[in-house]
Amino acid sequence: MSTVTFQGSTVNLQGENISIGDMAPVVEVVGQDLKPIKVGGSSDKVQILIAVPSLDTGVCATETRKFNQNAANQEGVKLTVISMDLPFAMGRFCSTEGIENLTVGSDFRNKDFANAYGILMKDGPLAGLCARAIFVVGKDGKIIHKELVSEVTTEPDYEAIKKSLNGSGSCGCSCSCNN
Repeated sequence: MSTVTFQGSTVNLQGENISIGDMAPVVEVVGQDLKPIKVGGSSDKVQILIAVPSLDTGVCATETRKFNQNAANQEGVKLTVISMDLPFAMGRFCSTEGIENLTVGSDFRNKDFANAYGILMKDGPLAGLCARAIFVVGKDGKIIHKELVSEVTTEPDYEAIKKSLNGSGSCGCSCSCNN
């Protein structure tokens, strides 16, 4: 099973280990309105699934704001930030921060997303939360980019995410360019 670190200490992960080229598991998370949101699988848009431990931390808040700012320029791409935060807290965060260009979903009920994607922290101070990870899912439902951030307290590689979108022909611009 995979490991990451939290402030330098090893944290073990549990769940299914999925890789680039695998089909993205279809799971439901809970939206701000308490209605289910389906993530993974095939879709009419490329999906960027952004797993964070909690929106109530500086790094997670910064990461979410950055994705929100960049989402406005991405046609054909759906961004979903997933954490174990309660839907009410996620809604409050989005309202306070002006987050409008992405969806937030809570995995608090059954931890289905974290287990299906292999990012549930099994031990350490944040046990039971999602590790920081990014999954880019092509329209066909296959994972075209995966980043399990090695240190939970750091942000992901935004350029690698952008390159995965452009290099796959899934830039969201309705063409086959590599811009």
